[in-house]
Amino acid sequence: MAQTGGNLSGNMQPPPPSGGRFSVDMQSLPSLSNLPSPLQVFQMVRNSLRPWVVFFNINNFKTAVSMQRLNSRVIRNLSYFQANYVFIFFVLMIYCLITAPCILLVILASAFGCHKLRVRNSNITIVGQQLTPSQQIIALNLATAPVLFLVGAGAVLFWTLGASCFVIAMHAIFYNIDAIVTEENEGFLAQVV
Repeated sequence: MAQTGGNLSGNMQPPPPSGGRFSVDMQSLPSLSNLPSPLQVFQMVRNSLRPWVVFFNINNFKTAVSMQRLNSRVIRNLSYFQANYVFIFFVLMIYCLITAPCILLVILASAFGCHKLRVRNSNITIVGQQLTPSQQIIALNLATAPVLFLVGAGAVLFWTLGASCFVIAMHAIFYNIDAIVTEENEGFLAQVV
């Protein structure tokens, strides 16, 4: 039997104590400060909208010849009309909020509370813990979530997602993008003026 020899000494350090079994290192999470505001998203969508006359041109609605062309058509439509599809989602979401007054009231109350917390801009102490204004806003939004669920926001959200996906899929499947965008001018038409 062969004898193995070696230096097994080392300097082992125990792992640093964690906050528990499900602790999350907040420093490793990406920063949310670089996300655009809803107004910036709206401006980006508005600036990159394709003309609605082209989007709704009924002469360009045709069935695809093969599955390969259908796949190519859907991908090109989703890329070319992306801003129009986002706009359709926004319109359906606004329609749902207008037709569901309880949800609209809860969202307005939450927005008003967040605005008041941001304007006050002072720390509060709850159970010996200091809460910054941003933590207070997060807590308010977390407390609003169950209320939104109780007034039916989940159903409205899924209806909006379903209706948007259906409308977008039907347009992307049946709209013949080849009638307006060809390979040689696709780069030119993709630029928004």
